[in-house]
Amino acid sequence: MNDSLPKKVTNAMMQNDAFSKWLGIERVIDGKGSSVIRMVVRAEMLNGFDILHGGVSFSLADSALAFAANSHGMQSVSIENTIHYHLPVKEGDELIATAQEVSKSNKLAVYEVEVINQKNEKVATFKGTVYRTKNEWKV
Repeated sequence: MNDSLPKKVTNAMMQNDAFSKWLGIERVIDGKGSSVIRMVVRAEMLNGFDILHGGVSFSLADSALAFAANSHGMQSVSIENTIHYHLPVKEGDELIATAQEVSKSNKLAVYEVEVINQKNEKVATFKGTVYRTKNEWKV
């Protein structure tokens, strides 16, 4: 198998990631310091206002962040994240989360994630900081 390091790491991460699987996440791009994933909003993801629960949008963005942050082969974990919601999301909408590395040092890295819908409208922006451990992914 001649997969890239980001793809190997994301494969390993997804093996035990029951929540990302429940979200129905599909990986579009596994890049070094970047990730693009998508999902379709289902009825059980809606809140009492009949729009997507904010925690689901947050989780999608957080998964994109995790895949991008770990793509260098070092195990990395979130230490601080924020999200801003721009538009409501409805059942059946397709969301695409694109994570990009902003900065990276030996211990910390910062990522920005943009979440858009199928109409290419920005529905959320997310910023996250991760701690880069000394543990390498065994892939």
